[in-house]
Amino acid sequence: MTGIHKRFGAVHANADVHLSVAEGTVHGIVGENGAGKSTLMSVLYGFYSCDSGSIQVSGKPATIRNSHEAIALGIGMVHQHFMLVDTLSALENVMLGAEPHVLLHKAEAQVRSKLAGLMESTGLRVDLDALVADLSVGDRQRLEILKTLYRGARILILDEPTAVLTPQETEQLFGVLALLRDNGTTILLITHKLKEVMRLCDFVTVMRGGRVVQDVAIADTSIESLAEAMVGRKVQMGRQGEATQAPGAVLLKTRGVVVKDVLQVVRLHGLDIDLRAGEIVGIAGVSGNGQSEVLEVLSGLLAPSGGAMEVGGASFHAGAWLDPRKARALGVAHVPEDRHERAMVMSFQAWESAVLGYQWLASYCRQGWMDHSHMVGATVDMMDRFDVRPRNAHLMSASFSGGNQQKLVLARELGQAPTVLLVGQPTRGVDIGAIEFIYSQLRAMRDAGCAVLVVSSELDEILALADRVIVMNQGRISGELPIAECTEARLGMLMIGGTA
Repeated sequence: MTGIHKRFGAVHANADVHLSVAEGTVHGIVGENGAGKSTLMSVLYGFYSCDSGSIQVSGKPATIRNSHEAIALGIGMVHQHFMLVDTLSALENVMLGAEPHVLLHKAEAQVRSKLAGLMESTGLRVDLDALVADLSVGDRQRLEILKTLYRGARILILDEPTAVLTPQETEQLFGVLALLRDNGTTILLITHKLKEVMRLCDFVTVMRGGRVVQDVAIADTSIESLAEAMVGRKVQMGRQGEATQAPGAVLLKTRGVVVKDVLQVVRLHGLDIDLRAGEIVGIAGVSGNGQSEVLEVLSGLLAPSGGAMEVGGASFHAGAWLDPRKARALGVAHVPEDRHERAMVMSFQAWESAVLGYQWLASYCRQGWMDHSHMVGATVDMMDRFDVRPRNAHLMSASFSGGNQQKLVLARELGQAPTVLLVGQPTRGVDIGAIEFIYSQLRAMRDAGCAVLVVSSELDEILALADRVIVMNQGRISGELPIAECTEARLGMLMIGGTA
């Protein structure tokens, strides 16, 4: 890609970008949210047409006006948010729009045969007859890659491929990508996770402000160098800002909480947790071991079948549990794990998402009616304080990058000065500059006397933030340690049900 320019109104998303990618390599594209990474890849995949510049594929000039032309050139893209139809089977999703025969049963047989060969050669194994709705996130990721390879992709663009994967699924994906590279596939990897870049990539391009600021072989760089190039200054990501005083009073307490799913399978076994003022408690564990249920129970989204809880001077028990509105009234704020499903409405304007759940507050109302102009003004203030870009309160929530969506949700929840803050996956899909900012905000809440609970699938994140760590395995607390006694090895042993 040579001299690529792309504007959206006054925003110069790509400014004279030059990108050269060697065949059969994994090439990382990194940068903060809004740096122009996804725009550049969308130009390559034909979602956008560049204003000026040129593209060559395999040494030949290429005109890419839409994704059909990109696919014809052997370019495929797997998006951060999967483009799959939940009500169709895996096989039908692969076929959709690329049926090889007018007779459906013959088309299915041909596609199944070709996919069997692809699964054998790549290790990307998926139950082709399962509905997508019944597949795990890791299986959906594999299906997206299979769908792209089925269409003949030799150049594979992956946008934040591990953002929603468990550590085990991430390991499996890395193995697949290494095998694809060894078989000659060229991979372009958009990611915020610099550890992944250093481990998987051969080369990396760093973008900032729509421009390329660094283009280097992995052997010649480091995480620290890449982070500084991305942000334009040195970044402090490690552990810092220890609690200045011992934890205070217990602000939230649960005893014997039991949660069963719709099939009556126990997901939480007798949960006992104390959250204290001035302390960050981290919950570590392999995804699916009860961490999500902890957040949902404490925030009032899920009523348990047994147990009790005390918070904000109020007591609750199974059969008479709190709801999210009462939780907010008692000073419990919640940043959900999935911002799209639980934290925002994508079709709402930013100001609507920014007051969601708090719209009934007196500060947002006038004589019993919601004051929209005041809500818009409050949202602009939130955007200023939390550096949400662009500063447009009327822009649709879906139009913001993942990192800026996360900062807006944090601004909403932290803005009400809660006494208890529940945070799920605080930096999922967030760039390194925003991670540093989010960490500082969570530490500031702790230092102001808030009890903070952080659930994260990133062990590095738990070790960087927590003052005390609770480890969960199969719905039970398998260990609890002060941060001074935590190591990755020790926590990892507890995560699989062993003893530390």
